[in-house]
Amino acid sequence: MEINILEWIGYFASVIIAISMTMNSIVKFRWINLAGALTFSIYGFFIGALPVGFLNGFIVSVDIYYLFKIYFKKEIFETLEVRADSKYLLRFLEFHQKEIQSYFPGFTYKPEMNTISFFVLRNMAVAGLFLAHREDNNILKVGLDYVVPEYRDFKNGRYIYHRLRRRFIDNGFDSVRTHGQSKKHIKYLKRIGFSEGKDNMYVRILDKSI
Repeated sequence: MEINILEWIGYFASVIIAISMTMNSIVKFRWINLAGALTFSIYGFFIGALPVGFLNGFIVSVDIYYLFKIYFKKEIFETLEVRADSKYLLRFLEFHQKEIQSYFPGFTYKPEMNTISFFVLRNMAVAGLFLAHREDNNILKVGLDYVVPEYRDFKNGRYIYHRLRRRFIDNGFDSVRTHGQSKKHIKYLKRIGFSEGKDNMYVRILDKSI
């Protein structure tokens, strides 16, 4: 049986919608769901199925509304310093172990190395964990910069490496360095301003003039 182009558009839209449902990140879900709903809406109008067209057009507007809120909503970021033996810290690492390993393969927690360790709070919700130590006196070596899936929109990274830059400088650091642990991690590092150095090391210089 021959399938025409409109049927292929319908199948394609269905696949996009299905993929969106597998996303952990709410940002990825909204963007992919938007693409699927838009394609379905066009498909519905082309085949004369107005309920399909209008319903998915409404879903498109909902996705756009929430994406606008995500990107432009003013959020309150804070850091919560944490002790190396904090029970909550240890439970957090245990709970997110599988996800952490996908971004930081082979990561093991070494509390004795912590120089700086804090949770990143977004509107008082725990959005991520940052662990780092001093190396060669003026280098901040990042051991873990993990963001929970719901907040993976790069805002955490911009907060840490832009808005906390002065704090790191005041503590005597002139650069931040970390190993590129995985493709996902490397993509994240490049997105927030790290440059590739030797031996898979990524570096961000803390510019004191800014």
